[in-house]
Amino acid sequence: MEMPAEIWLVRHGETEWSRSGQHTSRTDLPLTSEGERQAENLKRMLIGQSFALVLSSPLKRAVETCRLVGLTPELTDDLREWDYGDYEGLTTAEIQKRVPGWTIFSGAVPKGETVEQVAVRANRVITKALASAGDVALSVTDIYCGYWQRAGSAWNLRRDSCWRSPRLR
Repeated sequence: MEMPAEIWLVRHGETEWSRSGQHTSRTDLPLTSEGERQAENLKRMLIGQSFALVLSSPLKRAVETCRLVGLTPELTDDLREWDYGDYEGLTTAEIQKRVPGWTIFSGAVPKGETVEQVAVRANRVITKALASAGDVALSVTDIYCGYWQRAGSAWNLRRDSCWRSPRLR
């Protein structure tokens, strides 16, 4: 099976809640003007880059980033943000007042998703990306970037506005 040469992770631009540090999952926030500027900067990084497959979360912040960058994505719920359940809209500090030492990767999320549930979604995306015959762009949300960074640590992903795997073939 042919594999993509590279997988690019495109993080959405800033929203009001990403600026304030509030956890955002189901709340569908637009980009701020700074988020739009970030997407325009990312567009310059992608000049001359073509993708055989572009997948995106259906959330406004991810779709709008794709539009501003010049990508036309296929939308998939598998790239939606980690569901924060009862912690939606709270900062990590606020959650840690209730649950000392809490992190999304090690703590429970009441009425939200587990690490294992997010991994199932991520594995479906990885399977689809690896079946592509060319480079792949995945437009992802904040914590999903964190998940992908952990999952992709073997790829030595580079962090700026976008993560890029080394050549896979």
